[in-house]
Amino acid sequence: MRMGNYRKILLILLFVVVSVSAYEVDRRGVEVEEEGWFLLHDSKEIVRTDAGVMRVVRGGFGGGVSMFQSPMHIGFITMEPNSLFIPQYLDSHLTLFVRRGETRIGHIYKDDFAEKQLKEGDVYSIRAGSAFYLVNPAEGQRLHIICSISTSSSLGLHGFQSFFIGGGVYPTSILGGFDTLTLSTAFNVSSDEVSEILTRQFSGAIVPLNTTTHSPTPSIWAKFLNLEQHQKLGHLKRIVHLEEEARLEEDEEKEKPIWSLRKFLNNVFGDEGNRREKRRRGTSKGPDSFNLFDRKPDYKNDYGWSLALDQSEYSPLKHSDIGVYLVNLSAGAMMAPHINPTATEYGVVLRGSGSIQIVYPNGTLAMNARVNEGDVFWVPRYFPFCQIASRTGPFEFFGFTTTARKNRPQFLVGQNSILQSMRGPEFAAAFGVSEERLRRILDAQREAVILPSASVAPTEPMDPKEREEEEEGERGKEEVVMKIPKVIESFGNDMIMGFP
Repeated sequence: MRMGNYRKILLILLFVVVSVSAYEVDRRGVEVEEEGWFLLHDSKEIVRTDAGVMRVVRGGFGGGVSMFQSPMHIGFITMEPNSLFIPQYLDSHLTLFVRRGETRIGHIYKDDFAEKQLKEGDVYSIRAGSAFYLVNPAEGQRLHIICSISTSSSLGLHGFQSFFIGGGVYPTSILGGFDTLTLSTAFNVSSDEVSEILTRQFSGAIVPLNTTTHSPTPSIWAKFLNLEQHQKLGHLKRIVHLEEEARLEEDEEKEKPIWSLRKFLNNVFGDEGNRREKRRRGTSKGPDSFNLFDRKPDYKNDYGWSLALDQSEYSPLKHSDIGVYLVNLSAGAMMAPHINPTATEYGVVLRGSGSIQIVYPNGTLAMNARVNEGDVFWVPRYFPFCQIASRTGPFEFFGFTTTARKNRPQFLVGQNSILQSMRGPEFAAAFGVSEERLRRILDAQREAVILPSASVAPTEPMDPKEREEEEEGERGKEEVVMKIPKVIESFGNDMIMGFP
């Protein structure tokens, strides 16, 4: 067989495989809808101790579908009263939303230490590589946090990576990676004393912060807080000395984290009284938090409200390039079908239940799924979608977008829709109806953005001429379908303007 014929056969086989795959995708449309690809179920517990849990929901389809890999994961942190998420830093940007309770967060901000009190509804951002810790100081209130984990700066190892500064046996401190002789020399203590420091912590990443001396198994962090000030500073100096020795040969730019670590540890293990005084005076550096519940909605009507937070109102969001939104729909109400032209959207159901409808670019239904409190969903950029509240009660959801700039969603239905803005003979011709008929349809919906349920929405009777026009249009479509060759029909109604 000549090479030219062999190549032709290969091309034909390739065409057949691609055609069959396209047909299978179209044929399995209902199956894909039932699978709910846009509901995120890939959940993994990465921390579980008696003092708290952190669960991460992985974004995107996974399974090697690279075009739908997610630049963001959603994390859920629950901390028991009087507990600590030990100091660490991530290779990913972190944006926190306090769902319930209060927390104290300490972290490095612009090479200095900042500590803030966050309350319910607060949003706060931590940059990748910035050391931080979380404390639930309450005596009888659990802390619930929802966070976005933006992987744009990650190492790509397992979605994101934590580097624990504190730790011991479990989790392992990054200090434990140094040679024993190096550690003992740097601390100026014996190897046995080094082992004691780095093997006492085995309670996990979230630990009880019990500072009482009669506690049967006080954590290393509680012991540190019980030390005298000069003892804390002594430990601090030895730890910082170790870091300086290990990084002595690095250039000036890479030495900056040394000073950040010094200030961070100094504020963790330094004078607690001074830190309380700083918080009382409000002299702690770092950006303020932003409370969503204190902000007026961007849009509000009788059927619900919505708001979006971007970098123009809260500048820390620009570092992670993440936006935040909150929506509340009354029973049966609908967020009008729309698209996000600049961002992928992630959502978490905070309260109530409803349904999410997402549409493929070819005009077929991608998903129509019911969601309940705690469910996580995502919508790729450009995909049309809408959210509909159940008739049993309000539907509230919170989420993140993959841009810190104004998203400017474009609505497809309603008084502020692009159909209203572009109405005219061109659109009427595109839909195959008269301009008058299109006008009557578009003007039937008097609301915008958030629409009433079908039982509330007004309806107008269709006059005989318009009904006859619609019936003729339906008959015309049936005739066209009958004339489509079977070989073309098997490929579905996908139409792509551009290159394959």
